[in-house]
Amino acid sequence: LWTDGGIGLYGILERLNAGEVVVGDGGYVLQLERRGYVKAGHWTPEAAVEHPEAVRQLHREFLRAGANVLQTFTFYCSEDKLEISGNVTNAACDLAREVANEGDALVAGCVSKTPCYVKSRSEAEVKAIFKKQMDDFLKKDIDFFIVEFVDHVEEAVWAVEVMKSSGKPVGATLCISPQGDMQGVPPGECAVRLVRAGADIVGVNCHLDPLTCVRTVKLMKEGLEKAGLRAHLMIQPLGFHTPECNFGGYTSLPEYPFALETRVITRWDVHKYVREAYNAGIRYIGGCCGFEPYHIRAIAEELSAERGSLPPASEKHGLWGAGLEMHTKPWVRARAHRDYWENLLPATGRPKCPSMATPADDYEKQLKSNIPS
Repeated sequence: LWTDGGIGLYGILERLNAGEVVVGDGGYVLQLERRGYVKAGHWTPEAAVEHPEAVRQLHREFLRAGANVLQTFTFYCSEDKLEISGNVTNAACDLAREVANEGDALVAGCVSKTPCYVKSRSEAEVKAIFKKQMDDFLKKDIDFFIVEFVDHVEEAVWAVEVMKSSGKPVGATLCISPQGDMQGVPPGECAVRLVRAGADIVGVNCHLDPLTCVRTVKLMKEGLEKAGLRAHLMIQPLGFHTPECNFGGYTSLPEYPFALETRVITRWDVHKYVREAYNAGIRYIGGCCGFEPYHIRAIAEELSAERGSLPPASEKHGLWGAGLEMHTKPWVRARAHRDYWENLLPATGRPKCPSMATPADDYEKQLKSNIPS
């Protein structure tokens, strides 16, 4: 819970029920890999124990940028993925709470998909793993749970059912495309299943670019409305352009994971995404892999009128480039306005590179379709 303007104490559901906008944080795994604290391929969060100062610093940057929620750095932290999962969970919770208290933010305990699900499809085994994680989280000071980065709704439902038994609010975000989850379950049906399992907040995270994710959440909203169900909507998309909109997501792109820089969204892309999300009725808006602190600041700045304030990081940023009015060069000063940045078509500086690629999963489908039966 946090204190907001002397009005009282607010949890995640109280804030959303009041119609307020919640700004989420950004991506940790890719950011910490680039900074030298996470190993690509494993993508596990040992840094919470081995290099707590690195995780703490990234938390602080997101908080300063305007995040109202800090997620524990517990991605891929189930015991079937990481042997020291319990120790990492404890450390990650302490780090998130320490920084959250510096700005009265909430802490979300996060669980993600398990290797066990793909191997066994055993509900009992998968739920036992989630139960162990939940028990570790409940020993610490967290405000609510987020089930994230799950590409099979069945597994997400099992996770929600377990986390809901804690008595705390539960959000659930799938990494799916507008075509649905990995088993072809449409987004609308995915949302219905999650809410019926007990999820208070539903949406998508990671996998695809912001505007594609907005499309997916709109489909989830439509499904809930048709079923006569209600839930808060949440979105934390990928911070890279993925116009291919492939079923398998960005991990199927040839640039993944070490050459994604040319696809990074700009802060101005974030403004457009946030307005689209807000207009769609989404009130929990953040980012996932590729979203850096300046992207989160852009979320807070775009919604400053609705939120009634700007984040501390905006003290060093003129809205829509206003700070450029002080530049010595007149052609740079001419860029100190919204129209310029909203209408810019940024160049990549790579004349021999294509604007789009053939994702690996699509390429494999093409190969199979060309194989004589």
